[in-house]
Amino acid sequence: MKFKTAAASSCLLALAGLAQAQAPARPLRVQINSDIRSTDPGTNRDDNTDSVLMHIGEGLVAMREDTSPGPLLASKVDVSADGLSYTFTLRDGVKFQNDAPLTAQDVVWSWKRYMDPATNWRCLPEFDGRGMTKLLSVEASDAKTVVFKLQRPAGLLLQTMARSDCGGSAILHSSSVGPDGKWLQPVGTGPYKLKEWKRGQYIDLVRFDGYASRGGPRDGFTGGKKAEIETIHYMVIPDAAAAKAALYSGAIDVLSTASAPDVAEMRARSDVKVEFGPSMNLLGLLFQTRDPLLQDLRLRRALALSLDYDELARSVTEGLSKPNNSPVPTSSPYYGAAEAAGFRRDLPQARKLLAEAGYNGQPIKLLANKRYEISFNSAVLIQAMAADAGIKIDIEVLDWATQLDRYTRGQYQAMAFPYSSRLDPALSFEMLAGPKATQPRKVWDNPAMAGKLAESMLLTDKAARQTLFDELHRKFIEEVPSVVLFNGTDGAGLRKNVSGYQSWPADKPRFWNVSLK
Repeated sequence: MKFKTAAASSCLLALAGLAQAQAPARPLRVQINSDIRSTDPGTNRDDNTDSVLMHIGEGLVAMREDTSPGPLLASKVDVSADGLSYTFTLRDGVKFQNDAPLTAQDVVWSWKRYMDPATNWRCLPEFDGRGMTKLLSVEASDAKTVVFKLQRPAGLLLQTMARSDCGGSAILHSSSVGPDGKWLQPVGTGPYKLKEWKRGQYIDLVRFDGYASRGGPRDGFTGGKKAEIETIHYMVIPDAAAAKAALYSGAIDVLSTASAPDVAEMRARSDVKVEFGPSMNLLGLLFQTRDPLLQDLRLRRALALSLDYDELARSVTEGLSKPNNSPVPTSSPYYGAAEAAGFRRDLPQARKLLAEAGYNGQPIKLLANKRYEISFNSAVLIQAMAADAGIKIDIEVLDWATQLDRYTRGQYQAMAFPYSSRLDPALSFEMLAGPKATQPRKVWDNPAMAGKLAESMLLTDKAARQTLFDELHRKFIEEVPSVVLFNGTDGAGLRKNVSGYQSWPADKPRFWNVSLK
């Protein structure tokens, strides 16, 4: 009887050990403050959408850690002497998440889809002749080689292809769409693939075991990528207080939207840690220059002169950011003396301009959101500071999706709006400048400056580009189509058992090379 009991116990222990060995590893639980908008890269998108999908899809090139473009699916890129031909040689051994091999024809198919206006690709204007250049053709010269032909040289072609708001120009397998061409789900080449999306609740990504990584260490969106964790479980938690409570209780492992005010509190705790670094994102006070009231430059300038930028940046970011009125980020190598010259608070001059404009206290509606705390907190301070000059501002708080829609359609008077990182000054100005008639989201409609911006996208000489950026900055300050307030920070709160996470200037969470101890 004793023998049978011991044997049974041994059997139970063995079965328990086997069950433990076969049990799936715990997922990495990551908070995001709103649901993604789609799974189609670079189309119906926002910052969260970009961040999630960059784990699934990869392009020919990607941003390095220093924000320069480097090869990803391409092993090399050759540019013709006249800048009108780019030849991409594909890496060997790359597979899609359905195990089909990557070929040049997949690149052709993906780009044909991007260039179709029906796809609604965010970056189509940069490639169809309206912006940077016109893409004349994408052809496969053999199974591993793709040639892009351009109508005019584009010094920022690779940077634009790598942009996260373009979805990294991800190369996708044709099974991503149905027989009718309608979108199904992404079949990419990245280290993770889509497992499940339950709208409004969570997104699950699962490790792609057939992933072919580049060599070397992690390097931005390129470099070595290893999916250490089997499953990434993104949890939609819009409320900042609830998200922080979830981190402290251990219900989540990563608070991806940690804000500046959280830093001191988190650093005082023994169970969590914080990862913060400078970012190239920015918070802007946008004006609708076609509005009957704000079309008056004197009123826009008065509002700009009513603000205390040092106090605003210090209060909103807990001193982590410095004021910056330029679209050129302070961390950019192109940020110099010209870009440092911006607005300084001058209430007497602001009141003088208001009187000249005949302003009689008409309210200005300022839109903000609470998904990004810097938006709402900045709006409250702007309201109070503007009141010192006699400007009446009413704040309307919208959910993020509604504010983004109003921004895209240009339907607002003013708004406190966060822009994600753009890693070249030309791209920073591009998100603000352009024709409102065809791109209502643009705030600065100046054809002459649009020409200067287009020129900056063709050049590669740094000194020549610096001259153009200095001129663009000075004109931007002069015309006040919007006011840049400050650049933000890239911050995350982490449980102590999360290892390998790093912030970087692109301000996009990356979960390859991250592990749970």
